[in-house]
Amino acid sequence: MTAPVLTRSRPSWLSPARRRLAGAPRPLGRVLAVTATVFVLASLLTFALGALSGANPAAAVLGDQATPADIARMRAEFGLDRPLYAQYLSWLGHALTGDLGVSWFTGVPVADSIAQGLPVDLSIAGLALLLAVLIGGGAGVAAALDNGGRLDRAVTLVCSVLATLPPFLIGIVLIVVFAVQLRALPTGGYVPFGASPGEWLRYAILPAFALSLDAAASIARQLRTSLVGALRENYVTGAEMRGFSARRVLFGHVLRNAAGPALTVLGLSVPVILGGAVVTEKIFNLPGIAQLSLQSAEQHDIPVIQGTLLVTVAVVLVANIGVNAALAALNPAARRQRGGGRGPAAGAERSEA
Repeated sequence: MTAPVLTRSRPSWLSPARRRLAGAPRPLGRVLAVTATVFVLASLLTFALGALSGANPAAAVLGDQATPADIARMRAEFGLDRPLYAQYLSWLGHALTGDLGVSWFTGVPVADSIAQGLPVDLSIAGLALLLAVLIGGGAGVAAALDNGGRLDRAVTLVCSVLATLPPFLIGIVLIVVFAVQLRALPTGGYVPFGASPGEWLRYAILPAFALSLDAAASIARQLRTSLVGALRENYVTGAEMRGFSARRVLFGHVLRNAAGPALTVLGLSVPVILGGAVVTEKIFNLPGIAQLSLQSAEQHDIPVIQGTLLVTVAVVLVANIGVNAALAALNPAARRQRGGGRGPAAGAERSEA
């Protein structure tokens, strides 16, 4: 009598619905096309907000004593006497070459002002994202491994509380505890990383930590949910039956399959962190572009506002492209879909006759 042959069923994580839930990356061409479209639409909206604000640089710069002829001359100098579509195309064309115009009030090129403040925001945001990954990733893994236990409930409770606290409130508490009470860290200021990495970390750790907690809570909750579901998959049982260690199964297969949604959350946290930097920079006295845009908004300095908004949009879009690339690297289902091969996690599930 011939022994029955056990056919290998299609792994559940390869279904389209599961791939969408796992945050499977989109093709590179589609990502670039969507990114370019979003950038153009964002630039159009940014320019429209400035054009519709009604700000008159000529009257603001020249003062109440300006004559109509003086105002007309300055409007022509700024190019504001042309049709809006011509102004937009000229502004966007110069922006793509790095020319964001000049400030109406200081005459300083907008690109130079942004170049001074952008490294501050990027370094703080980068450290905040790193802390969010370390804290949220560790908490999510620990909660998933203790599914239903005390640690799982504690992590869920803490994450729920952190998600309701704004970064500026966390920043104030951190200043009171670590700068005022313990006198371990400075209350504010900034030191460039190139000048002194150690001093940079001392000044950057508190604002970065304040910005990271909300993202860390979201990553922890999403990773915990994904891991709990992934640990119940058939390939995990197959890997354990083959003698694979729990550590190898977790970090070699399960975590890689379950990291997609957490990475997507990380990408969505980038604009949240940059948005929270407006208040956080004020609290910690950081010379970033968030403060630059806030000061420009108070002065109605439209070129600076438009330039900072456009650069912020570009940073968010580049971060999203990076997240999609990370998803492509970590998502074995996406690689199998494109290449037709089978990843190592699938091999753990193979049944023999």
